[in-house]
Amino acid sequence: MSDSDASLMKQRFRGYLPVVIDVETAGFNAKTDALLEIAAVTLRFDDEGWLHPDQTFHYHVDPFEGANIEQAALDFNGIDPDSPLRGAVPEEEALKEIFKPIRKAQKDAGCQRSVLVGHNATFDHGFVMAAAERANLKRNPFHPFVTFDTAALAALTLGQTVLIKACQAAGIAFDSKEAHSAVYDTERTAELFCWMVNRYKNLGGWPLSSSSIESPLKED
Repeated sequence: MSDSDASLMKQRFRGYLPVVIDVETAGFNAKTDALLEIAAVTLRFDDEGWLHPDQTFHYHVDPFEGANIEQAALDFNGIDPDSPLRGAVPEEEALKEIFKPIRKAQKDAGCQRSVLVGHNATFDHGFVMAAAERANLKRNPFHPFVTFDTAALAALTLGQTVLIKACQAAGIAFDSKEAHSAVYDTERTAELFCWMVNRYKNLGGWPLSSSSIESPLKED
């Protein structure tokens, strides 16, 4: 990342580094249910100021000791937690290895914190934070509660809230057979987030100008 690109990242998101995350889990409760898979995509600006996906990081995760596993969740995501072919690693290792390049990207961009970008982001954020707490990781780069939710952003920009429908509306190819793989969903979510940020720029919404922030509601 060049100095100008890093400066743009810092300026564009108020000193936050957006990082796209998706998790696959064995239920909905971040405190009790197993984290089974996690993927992250970092982002970068090009020389023209357009945002793009950068690097992808991915790990299959062993359920933590005593974790609850809901069969309905496994039926939905198709994961067999006991399969040796997964090459799963402990939560602590997975998070350490994902946090490391995120912290580097954060430092290179001059940002003080990273912000989790996700589709229905509070779900992913909850599982990441719970796993980091279980592993007693002190150097968690993510903000403890701020997230950028692409479902909400897509509702505003595309009139859609479901990931596949939002991607289709944005002209982003989406194979429903690949859905619910952490890597696939993260990479599509990253493309969608970049599309929305770039669309706003293309429409003249960024950089901000005095005319762009005037109220559209005019008094008679």
